[in-house]
Amino acid sequence: MAKVAFLGLGVMGYPMAGHLVAAGHEVTVYNRTLAKAEAWAAEHKGRFAISPRQAAQGADFVMSCVGNDDDLRGVCLGETGAFCAMSAGSVFVDHTTVSAKVTRELSGLATDAGFGFIDAPISGGQAGAQNGVLSVMCGGDAPAYARAEPVIKSYARTCKRLGESGAGQLTKMVNQICIAGLMQGLSEALHFAEKAGLDGRAVIDVIKGGAAGSWQMENRYETMIDDQFEHGFAVDWMRKDLGICLDTADENGASLPVTALVDQFYKDVQKLGGARWDTSSLIKRLRMTG
Repeated sequence: MAKVAFLGLGVMGYPMAGHLVAAGHEVTVYNRTLAKAEAWAAEHKGRFAISPRQAAQGADFVMSCVGNDDDLRGVCLGETGAFCAMSAGSVFVDHTTVSAKVTRELSGLATDAGFGFIDAPISGGQAGAQNGVLSVMCGGDAPAYARAEPVIKSYARTCKRLGESGAGQLTKMVNQICIAGLMQGLSEALHFAEKAGLDGRAVIDVIKGGAAGSWQMENRYETMIDDQFEHGFAVDWMRKDLGICLDTADENGASLPVTALVDQFYKDVQKLGGARWDTSSLIKRLRMTG
């Protein structure tokens, strides 16, 4: 069993760190809001630290799950950052969805310091984190990944290395591009069914097992029909992720017209007061404007 530091106890990180304890690892957590770290330590009989550096001291693995590029740099770098305390042969595993640019920057610094860096963004939502069945898409040095994989599997159903540094983040962008188009299609379909006077639940029951079926349809159609949007990944975070996708597409020449359009639809949802609604709230925009 390993000595692990976990940085960031949001809706994903909090249960993920708990699964590490359940798997038998020795875990020390850090969170920007100290009270949450104290609560986690009391619940899981673990330890908490007052800085990323303190949490990472002596750790075999340091996991992070924070907000964005700047947040990631903040827990890694500087006098209180985790990188100051990491020893040769240890591995930093970043579960944040960030740009491939910052991933490669930090990976280079880690390599220079003699430890590994794996970009390992996650998919599966809050429920996936709570149930320990996340999908983890990874990039980085193969030997470092091989050491980290058994630890990551404490909270993952699927974990795969896709290539060198940045490959995990690029794969997460593919994931978010897929979700954006699927959510808009499902929203339009349910909105059309409502306008046509159909029973939405009966319609989905008929079509969900066919070619139109998707995870979004299976898990979100009922709450969408009921106009409930407190069940998953927030619109603010989706727009952050889609912004990364669109910026990267500008760099590599990919054409993402639907993604760009859906990003603007999410902007409309924010204007409706839905910044913290989940991503299925695209249907709310249609109901209020159509």
